[in-house]
Amino acid sequence: MADPARAARLAKRIQVIVAEALRSRVKDDRAELITVTDARVTNDLQHATVYYTVMGDQNARAEAEALIERSRGVLRHEVGRQLTIRLTPTLDFVADEIPENAAHLEDLLRRAREQDAEVAALRENAAPAAEGDPYRSHGEPDDG
Repeated sequence: MADPARAARLAKRIQVIVAEALRSRVKDDRAELITVTDARVTNDLQHATVYYTVMGDQNARAEAEALIERSRGVLRHEVGRQLTIRLTPTLDFVADEIPENAAHLEDLLRRAREQDAEVAALRENAAPAAEGDPYRSHGEPDDG
């Protein structure tokens, strides 16, 4: 079992190697649309998960996924060549959903701000529904 700090350092190195290999070793223009966002390595250093995002629509994402699958061997070979560990970890590629989730959260926050502004505008000219103090306690005389 390896040190978790070593696994984290190895993951960062794998992230850099894969990103560089996509630009230099993969001979396809669509590789330029792929951004490697993160990598994680298991503590035994046997498996690495590489997270990526793709600029563009669903069609571009599907093409990038196919490109990565075709280039998996080249990328793993490059990782093994540049790392100084006994066994080269297997590489799993996962599309990173963080940008889509962040956009969705931004949309929700924008709608919440709009609704808060509407409530504040309604509160500006609002008057109590009942006569007197609407917040009086039971048993207190009504001043109205």
